[in-house]
Amino acid sequence: MTTPILLSGFADEAANEKLAVQQYSAFAALGLKYYSIRFVDAGQGIKNVMELGDDEIQHLVKMQADYGLKVSSIGSPIGKVKLQDVDDGTSNRFVPFDTYLKEDVATACDRAEAFGAKLIRGFSFYHPKGTQPEQHLDQVCDQLGQIAEACDQRGLTFGLEVEANLVGQTGDLLAAIADKVNHPAMLTIFDAANIVTQGFTADETYAQYLAMKPSLGWVHIKDYHDPSPRGRIEHVDEASLSNFVPADVGDSGHEAILRDLRDFLPELHQRMTARGADGVFLDLEPHVKGGGQFGGFSGPDGFGVALRGLCRVLDYVEIPYGLRNFSDIKRVD
Repeated sequence: MTTPILLSGFADEAANEKLAVQQYSAFAALGLKYYSIRFVDAGQGIKNVMELGDDEIQHLVKMQADYGLKVSSIGSPIGKVKLQDVDDGTSNRFVPFDTYLKEDVATACDRAEAFGAKLIRGFSFYHPKGTQPEQHLDQVCDQLGQIAEACDQRGLTFGLEVEANLVGQTGDLLAAIADKVNHPAMLTIFDAANIVTQGFTADETYAQYLAMKPSLGWVHIKDYHDPSPRGRIEHVDEASLSNFVPADVGDSGHEAILRDLRDFLPELHQRMTARGADGVFLDLEPHVKGGGQFGGFSGPDGFGVALRGLCRVLDYVEIPYGLRNFSDIKRVD
């Protein structure tokens, strides 16, 4: 029997106004048991999870339990700041790292503890635009190592997502970072669409996935179809990306990736449960109605289409997964 995976997703993508009740209702109706928390309106306006107050957190923790949901990961923006304080023509902000570690990273850890999550999603810092990411590996690995240690001190795991324009923009680069950091509390997050948007083919995307396997923690699921591929793109204009699609119709080759993951699941499951996670998460982040630098949107309809698309691929490659069934329903007397 193949080890089952756990389905999760960024719940804010399924809510038209990002209201907590919209997010939780959509996920419960779709049959999901886990969600990643990123942006949410808990009654005091839309906020990133990092900005929530204690009363909002308490309200959400009670509410998610009422809807039968658990947080799989904190969808933090940790690492989406400049590595160096230089004017490179971008609007990315710079924060001195000591301050960043004591304030932002500590806040992300606080949120994980408050919501009962063991995983924090993060990134590998923006190197100055126009420079090569390889030039900055020493600095980024030093900083990420300190973040991993801060998470480990609190029993948490930091997941480094592959994404364009960051130092860790490819699987090869993330593999090099993970090897150099060499910390059990820092794993990597594969996202096929984030590779394809940089002009990689399906075969090249699969190779990037393979490079990440030794450090892999979990997988984000979204896909992309470029109607006019242009080859490799050095700097991606994230605001202009508009061709995200479900995993069963894109250019990423999810079938081959998930078929390999199926055979790797027993080892990966052991890796993740040793870190305190419930198992191996596939975290839907579909962006089917649009995506940008700090988030995306699918709507309840688009999220449902994306989930069913993923389930079709999982059924085809014979990876078991669990959605809610009758035994999960609690009667109200």
